[in-house]
Amino acid sequence: MGLYEELKALIYERLKQSAERAKERGDLDFDELPAFVIEEPRERQHGDLATNLAMLLTKIAKKAPRDIAGVIISHLNTEGTWIKACEIAGPGFINFKLDSGWLGKVLPEVLNKGERYGHVDIGKGQKIQVEFVSANPTGLLHMGNARGAALGDSLASLLSMAGYEVSREFYINDAGNQIHHFALSLEARYLQLMGQDVPLPENGYHGEDLIETVRELIKLDGDKYLRTEPELRQEYLVRYALNEKIRNIKETLGKFGVHYDVWFSEQSLHDSGSIQETMQEMMDKGFIYEKEGALWLKSTLFGDEKDEVVVRSNGVPTYFAADIAYHKNKFERGFEQVINIWGADHHGHVARMKGAMQALGYDPERLQIILMQLVRLIQDGEIVKMSKRSGQYITLQELMDEVGRDAARFFFIMRDPDSTVEFDLDLAKSQSADNPVYYVQYAHARLCSILRQAEEQGFAHEVEPDIKQISLLASQEECDLLKKLADLPGEIALAARMTEPHRLARYVMELAGLFHSFYNSHRVLVDDADLRTARLALIRAIRQVLANVLTILGVTAPERM
Repeated sequence: MGLYEELKALIYERLKQSAERAKERGDLDFDELPAFVIEEPRERQHGDLATNLAMLLTKIAKKAPRDIAGVIISHLNTEGTWIKACEIAGPGFINFKLDSGWLGKVLPEVLNKGERYGHVDIGKGQKIQVEFVSANPTGLLHMGNARGAALGDSLASLLSMAGYEVSREFYINDAGNQIHHFALSLEARYLQLMGQDVPLPENGYHGEDLIETVRELIKLDGDKYLRTEPELRQEYLVRYALNEKIRNIKETLGKFGVHYDVWFSEQSLHDSGSIQETMQEMMDKGFIYEKEGALWLKSTLFGDEKDEVVVRSNGVPTYFAADIAYHKNKFERGFEQVINIWGADHHGHVARMKGAMQALGYDPERLQIILMQLVRLIQDGEIVKMSKRSGQYITLQELMDEVGRDAARFFFIMRDPDSTVEFDLDLAKSQSADNPVYYVQYAHARLCSILRQAEEQGFAHEVEPDIKQISLLASQEECDLLKKLADLPGEIALAARMTEPHRLARYVMELAGLFHSFYNSHRVLVDDADLRTARLALIRAIRQVLANVLTILGVTAPERM
C-alpha cells in the first residue's frame, strides 16, 4: 500500500471510530455502519478528500445528513491524519483539507524504490492466466488482433506488478472446420499456381498471403503434390502453412512487444482424448444428453437461450466441446483465476462457457471474460473498410510500419475494452500535443533533457533532498505533481482489481499534463541551490514514474525526441 492509500485508510478507520463513539454516547443510532467511500472531490475548492458516510447513514440513523455529518466531525480524532480542516458540503458530504506536509514523504519513497515504485501485493502470488489474441492461424494478424494483443499484454504486466503470478497464453486454433476450409483454400491456390483453372471454395480464405505461402511451398517441393491424393495433399499443405503462419504470428507479436509463456494447440486436445474424457464426465453428471445422434449440453440450465451441440451426429466434436476441454485443462494446471480476452462477437459464448465450468464443478467466477469491441480505422477523416475473409484488411505488421509500435499499443490501451476504438492513422503519426502517446513520451524526453542540462552545468542531480528542501516544493503545480506521484500504487491496485489497464493510460496522460503545466510555470535550474535540488529530485521522480507506467503498457520511454 502506498503513502496515499495508507493515509486514506487511516482516515477511513478514524471515521468508523468517530461513528462508533457517537453511537456509544447516544448521538447516533445504527446497528452496523454501511460501506462508505473516501475519494477526491471533483472540484479542487471542495478540498482534498471527501466521504459520503453521513448520507449513507440518513435512513439508518433517521437524521438529516448534514446533522449526521456534524456529529461525526465532532467526534473525529484527526491527530496524525494530516487533516487540516473538515467542512460539511452540499447535501451532507464531509470534505477534508489536508496539510501539504504529507507530500514530503512522496519523493523519498519514489526515488528509493525506483523501478519497483508502484508495485503492490494484492495478488499474494495467486496464479492467474491471461489468454489473448488466439487468432486462427489461417492468415496474418489484423487490427482486431492488435487491440487484443495490446490489451492482454498490458493486463498481464499490470497483474504482475500487483503481485500475481501471471502466465500469458495463446490458444492455437489448429483443428476443426476453419482448418478444413483453410486446407481447401490452400489446395485451390496450389492448383491455380500449377496452371489449373479451379475456383476458391465458397467458405475459403481469400487473403493474398495464402498465395505467397503456396509460392514458397512450390519453391521447396515444386509440383510434387499434383500426383498426390487430395486428402494427403491437403494434409501436407496445411502442415506447411500452419507452421509458416504460426511462425509469422510469433514474429509479428514479438515485434509488437508480446511474448507468451505457453502456446497451446487445440489439436493436442483431440490427440490426447481430453475432449472425449471431458464430454463423458459431463454426461456422467447428467449435463449432456443424446438427441438425433448428436450430444447436447444442457446449457439452458446456465442461462443460455438454447442447448448446444457438443458432438455432432457424425461423431466429430464441435469447437465448443474443444473449448470446454481446454478450459478444464486450464484449471487442472492450477490457475486460481483465468482471464480470456475475446472479441465482442463471442458475447453469446460467455454464459455457456461459464455454465460448462460450473457443470464440471468449478466456480464460474474464476473464469473472467473480457469482451473487446471492434476497431475502426480512420484515415483522412474517413473509415477504412476492412474484411478478413475477402483479404481486404490492415495487418498488424502494416500498422506498425505505418505508425510504430508505441503509438499502436497506446491507442489501443487508451480505451475501455467495451468501447469501439476509432484508430486515427493521421493523429497517431502526428508529432503534436494532440497525439496522446507523443504527448506522454515528449514529457519523458523533456525530463531527461532537464537532467542532462543539469549535468552539463555541473549540478549534482542525483542528490537526495532533505525534508527542508522538499518543503520548498510548495507551489500548486508542485503539490499537484507530488499528489499524482503518490497516487500510483493505489491506481495500480485499483486497475488490477478492475482488470482495466486503460486506467493507467489515463494516469500517465494526466501526469504528463501536470508536468507540462509545471514546466511552463517554473524553472528547475534556479540559482537557489536548495530549491534546485528539490526540483531536480522531483524531475527524477516524475521521469521514474512515467517510465514505470509506460513499461506496463509496453510503450518505450525515449530519452530524446
